[in-house]
Amino acid sequence: MEQFNPEVLRQLKLRRPLVIFDLETTGTDVATDRIIELAMIRIDPDGTVTSKPAERGAGNRLLVHPERPIPLESSAVHGIYDADVEGKPTFRQYAKSMAAFLEGCDLGGFNSNKFDVPFLAEEFLRAGLEFTLEGRNLIDVQNIFHAMEQRTLRAAYAFYCGKELDGAHEALPDAEATLEILLAQLERYRESTVLDSRGNVVGPVPDDMDRLHEFCERQRFVDFAGRMVYREDGQPEFNFGKHKGRLVADVLRAEPSYYSWMMNGDFPMYTKRALTRIREAMG
Repeated sequence: MEQFNPEVLRQLKLRRPLVIFDLETTGTDVATDRIIELAMIRIDPDGTVTSKPAERGAGNRLLVHPERPIPLESSAVHGIYDADVEGKPTFRQYAKSMAAFLEGCDLGGFNSNKFDVPFLAEEFLRAGLEFTLEGRNLIDVQNIFHAMEQRTLRAAYAFYCGKELDGAHEALPDAEATLEILLAQLERYRESTVLDSRGNVVGPVPDDMDRLHEFCERQRFVDFAGRMVYREDGQPEFNFGKHKGRLVADVLRAEPSYYSWMMNGDFPMYTKRALTRIREAMG
């Protein structure tokens, strides 16, 4: 895999391991689609770098059987077809080793807060394993990119690293490129500020993981899919549908059937669990 200079990696100022990861999936619906490939690069505070898979290459790809057909329109994007995953382990078979690899780690990726993290959490829940945000920082490289430059992974790689991305939509090259971009961003924006579209000052980009987590967080989500978000006072409100902007507790009191509708609907399992916790806390 790409070898990263230990001196450069120290820019990350890690308190705990950081895992940069990328997923390929059967589609974009967290509730119904499945992971078909994953790659993870773990950087420990001592500078040790561990990759899953260990090397690039068609024979090394960490492919996952999704237990459902891969739509052709999705295969046209990432190049993974039903024949490629035939006989491969399911996510449930990978789950325990992946959970151990991610134990105590912060998570990073490109558009990961909206896509990769929710997908991963949902797959762990299907496999019967808890996966929580508590104690983790989420570092979304795309959010840094959009905040500071306002564009795709290929464009970001060319802009920050001056390189063309080979093997785009293959998980390990994408994850490697994402880590390179993060390191370049920390160097580039160490003392930089910009004005956003509202005239607010954005930056500099912090290299401390706790503060970088806050920088990447555009909105505080109650659930990974963003169906519910926290207001400034910490109270959860709905972020979709006819009740968007209303407090979750107020809706559940006024319209108890809304809870049943969501629990029986095609919503991610993590969203349903978060909704249930709110309902139970109401007493």
